[in-house]
Amino acid sequence: MEALSEAVHVDVVPQYRADESSPAEQRYVFSYTITVHNHSSQSIQLLARYWRITQGSGQVREVRGKGVVGKQPMIAPGQTFRYTSRAVMEAPVGVMEGAYTCLDTAASRPFEVPIAPFRLAGPNQVH
Repeated sequence: MEALSEAVHVDVVPQYRADESSPAEQRYVFSYTITVHNHSSQSIQLLARYWRITQGSGQVREVRGKGVVGKQPMIAPGQTFRYTSRAVMEAPVGVMEGAYTCLDTAASRPFEVPIAPFRLAGPNQVH
């Protein structure tokens, strides 16, 4: 049987938010829409998140917390959970990566789902 961490896939769509950003003040805002796909045969619960945000300057910030957007959603077999959040940076380019801690509800056992690095870039950034 495929490991649960391999049966849960995470898709990310980042977007620069020019309307909320202020380059003159070194404030760059990005939204990102995450879709968690449960391709396993059992329900899972998303318990916690971990993000590593690396700005173009090399500055690194780590964020840990319960759930996502104030929720610890249950995701049934074959279902998805989608949410949008945001990151505020001091540089116009950066990279985010991380992991979700999920619960195998059948075995009451936690497991990690890695989130591959994705690029955050303002307009005209080629970094």
